[in-house]
Amino acid sequence: MAKKRANGEGNIRKRTDGRWEGRYTAGYDSETGNRIIKNVLGKTQAEVKEKLAQARQKSSGLDVTRKEDYTVATWLRSWYELYAKPNVRPATADRYHLIIETYTIPRIGKIKLKKLASRDLQKLYKDRMEKGRIQKRSGKGNPGLSNTTARSVHLTLHCAFERAVKERLIPRNPTDDCIAPKVQKVEMKTRLPKHLKSYLDAANARDVLPMFYLELVSGLRKGELMALLWSDLDIDHKTISVSKQYVRNPSGEVMLSRPKTETSVRQVSIPQDAVDLLIQEHSRSSFEIYSYIFSSQGFNFNHSGN
Repeated sequence: MAKKRANGEGNIRKRTDGRWEGRYTAGYDSETGNRIIKNVLGKTQAEVKEKLAQARQKSSGLDVTRKEDYTVATWLRSWYELYAKPNVRPATADRYHLIIETYTIPRIGKIKLKKLASRDLQKLYKDRMEKGRIQKRSGKGNPGLSNTTARSVHLTLHCAFERAVKERLIPRNPTDDCIAPKVQKVEMKTRLPKHLKSYLDAANARDVLPMFYLELVSGLRKGELMALLWSDLDIDHKTISVSKQYVRNPSGEVMLSRPKTETSVRQVSIPQDAVDLLIQEHSRSSFEIYSYIFSSQGFNFNHSGN
């Protein structure tokens, strides 16, 4: 007897024994990259369709049959583990984790996902901007999150709930009706030319002139300066290769990371006097080519040189 397929269903067929079979991709082999195919069986085509839908959801870590049970907390944690953490840099993953576990779940985590309303989120943003800061020593005495951080909370939740819509756990993204916190523009403060000499004199007196001068003439961020190796310096072409940076994660630890965007991986031209200062610095000690340029100068990650 010929095998029959359901109309429009290339992965559901009727077997020679009279039962219906549905096949689906349960994952990929970590060594070969080949698809892992599994199947479900049923007496009717409708039964197999239902089983197939449930099996696909379970293979992605979700169970649509339990969508009534999802709270904001259980969904955000599922989204973080399945969709966010595997696809972003460690520093970004840490940021998402902070937003979910510290800024969001304690406030609205127990609300049923399907009952979450835009007003719940609006109250969350307001609460966190008034008294949501976890590091009391920062923020110039302001107990609340900055507008920039509050907006990051909004954007993260938007991504998480957009995925919940795609998974058919909720009909609509509740962040769509929210008024997102606006980022306040802060005027950049730069040192006046008349102050540069005293600034560099102070750096020279502390024996850190090469580092602070390079920061001024290159525009490198503090984390990028910290990560520079002697191998990143091209004396002949008078350039610095920037391909990594040190960042501080939410727990306060400093870690090495790739730049946030690919455009931040770049070659930076520097003047000859900056090259001369670096050559002088290199000659003072027996640094290996793959050692850090400024490791011996005790660079303070929090210093406000710019």
